Amino acid sequence: MVKNDRWIIEMAQKGMIEPYEDAQVRKGVISYGVSAYGYDIRIADDFKIPNPLPGRIIDPKNFDEGNFDHFKGAVCVIPANSYVVCRSYEYLRIPRDVLVICFGKSTYARSGVVVNITPLEPEWEGYITISVSNTSPFPVRLYAGEGLAQLVFLGADEPCMISYADKKGKYQAQKEIVLPKV
Repeated sequence: MVKNDRWIIEMAQKGMIEPYEDAQVRKGVISYGVSAYGYDIRIADDFKIPNPLPGRIIDPKNFDEGNFDHFKGAVCVIPANSYVVCRSYEYLRIPRDVLVICFGKSTYARSGVVVNITPLEPEWEGYITISVSNTSPFPVRLYAGEGLAQLVFLGADEPCMISYADKKGKYQAQKEIVLPKV
């Protein structure tokens, strides 16, 4: 069952989403906050930008953080046909009976931007690490502190048998951008 806005408001008041915004539409800003069946998250002002030097390869099983430059700022430009890794502005704590699915916002999608976030498992918590791809032939701006993706909350009839916390997942309680781990 998809959880409605009243449920999301109740959960947010219990610390599920921090900071929490109960309004969504804002003039001149890509929207964020509670929606009918979800919550639109913002991006922080912290980015990892690929530095593609000749001969370097990205290997998710043997990841070299030296392949990325760190950037902190209000606006990050994603080069054409490239990507950046960033994190959510909001810290999330997912209940044991909820799975969260993430989708990119249409404002960015219409600009050639694809937002990739894996599902948030029951009892996962932390800032979400987000991969943002620019599929367009033009550079695209990302705006820190504004909406990037919508979270849709799927509630179960009963809590899961084994949660992300039970598995002691390697991305639990992340406080910053976390690149691949094996």
